Amino acid sequence: MAGSHVHALFRHGDSALHGLPPHVKIVAAFAFVFAVVATPREAFWAFAAFAAILLTLAAVARLGARFVASRMLIEVPFVIVAVALPFLASGDRIDVAGVPLSVEGLWDAWNILAKATLGLLTSIVLAGTTQVVDMLRGFETLRVPGVVTAIMGFMVRYLDVVGGEFGRQHVAMQSRGYSPRWIGDLGPHARSIGRLFVRSYERGERVYLAMAARGYVGSIPRMARAAATPAAWGAAMAVPAAAWTLAVVALVVR
Repeated sequence: MAGSHVHALFRHGDSALHGLPPHVKIVAAFAFVFAVVATPREAFWAFAAFAAILLTLAAVARLGARFVASRMLIEVPFVIVAVALPFLASGDRIDVAGVPLSVEGLWDAWNILAKATLGLLTSIVLAGTTQVVDMLRGFETLRVPGVVTAIMGFMVRYLDVVGGEFGRQHVAMQSRGYSPRWIGDLGPHARSIGRLFVRSYERGERVYLAMAARGYVGSIPRMARAAATPAAWGAAMAVPAAAWTLAVVALVVR
């Protein structure tokens, strides 16, 4: 299933990032994100450096600005929540263009936006240079339990299926004159999502029964593990090492 499926987040290429073993890239990505999270929110220069590192990696992998920007749209809900914090948080307030905003809320909004954006950009670079099957092989190499990798594989595969079905439902609604103009008109959308949930649950049961009929007993045969040379580890870990250096400096000069 996963072997022939190329996810929309992946972009074919022959860059150095594409050629690194998947488990090496996964470890490097997690280490980089942990460095971003550990960086104090006041260190604006460190976050700018993190962004420059990730954008450089995206350029090296030739992912393209449109490819990256279109996949950053998933962050919109986090942006909405972050923008609301200065208005909702308590504590000292400051006037910005005549609007009283919470100082702590502004800091929290910046903290969420900066770290969520960098974390998302890290995942885009990782997914853009690693196919789904290779990602699963990397997690297996890192000794992640088989049931977890199986769930991830099915999730990636059937997110596309469910997304396509929702798109067809939306087209069917539009062909019948559905044209929402304000939030009160979204009731049909909510009901269609409920129906889609039920149909997805039923689809999952049918898929499981079909697999059981073909001998599935709760585990999927493990894939061959990818080997990584010391040179590959050194090249990949240089990025999170630089990030941790920046994080430590930011904590020291805080």
